Amino acid sequence: MPIQHSIWTVGAEPKALETSRLASEQTLEEMIVRDSRVLSGEWMLIGRQEVTSFGGRIDLLAIAPDGSLVLVELKRDRTPREIIAQALDYASWVDQLSAEKIAQIYHRFSNGGSLDEAFVQRFGTELDEDTLNASHQIIIVAAELDASTERIVSYLNARDIAINVVFFQVFEHNGQQLLRRAWLIDPGETQANVATSTKSKGEKEPWNGEYYVSFGDPASRSWDDARQYGFISAGGGSWYSQTLKLLSPGDRVWVKIPKVGYVGVGRVLEAVQPAKDFKLITQEGERPALEVLQHADKYRQHADDPEKSEYFVRVQWLDAVPAAEAANEVGLFGNQNTVGQPLTPKWRHTVERLKTVFTKWQG
Repeated sequence: MPIQHSIWTVGAEPKALETSRLASEQTLEEMIVRDSRVLSGEWMLIGRQEVTSFGGRIDLLAIAPDGSLVLVELKRDRTPREIIAQALDYASWVDQLSAEKIAQIYHRFSNGGSLDEAFVQRFGTELDEDTLNASHQIIIVAAELDASTERIVSYLNARDIAINVVFFQVFEHNGQQLLRRAWLIDPGETQANVATSTKSKGEKEPWNGEYYVSFGDPASRSWDDARQYGFISAGGGSWYSQTLKLLSPGDRVWVKIPKVGYVGVGRVLEAVQPAKDFKLITQEGERPALEVLQHADKYRQHADDPEKSEYFVRVQWLDAVPAAEAANEVGLFGNQNTVGQPLTPKWRHTVERLKTVFTKWQG
């Protein structure tokens, strides 16, 4: 059902804040350009008011840590369903953008900047041209949403079209305007749709039931710890941690360390937990992860921040090897999304190949 916004003052006599309006869509656009965290702290803006080859104009274009693109359409007031058709039309143009064209878009947006350099500075990893724009998502920004548009967005997202709506509502308090943000669909669901899509010759096939996991950033997490205590984890931002919610007890995961290779296969034992609640079985008995793990000091810094906290999923390893013995060869699937349900034939090939490497996978 449509999102209803309300903000109340806290006190003996609570008072609802009055709703207001932004002067124009451009006001919100300017705010997002100045600080993209207004929209999402997980993306980097790379384009603004970009003209498509058929004359349309995209409000904002962003890039995610996995090289997927984010098309953003801003609408200050109520959003009619025609906006969805417009966004899908723009998405058909984004889908065909080459690496060279995307670099040119960022060059214009940044007044001469390099996309490769900016990506490394923002995400701490090099931009892989092979995965750049391998998938994309559509974000509609609106104050309200009519029931028809909501049904269309939910229908498309349920059928693996990565589309979502973020609501911005303006309130007045003591002469100042306040901005509130809410999502129609859990961003993790939309991101999961991005992670499963592929542009490799347009090929897709039914998901094989096997989960892909990227165990990234060795500066923030230890594979030795994960093997010893039985877990996978992600954090440092909701983009990295939210797809862990896809996992349920009994699911099988194939784990890859980026740029290293596949290091294990395991069975999920418990749903995702934040670092402050996660316990480990040690020789001294059960102890908090925040007291035991190699990077515990880092995890404690953000343990009370739901956005930046590290999150853990307990796993029973069926077969796992040290990073130095990782399986890494040409043709194996790779993606920076923490958890994925890939639909590409490459994923089926990868699992079939890994089953010959990790021979205890049936446990």
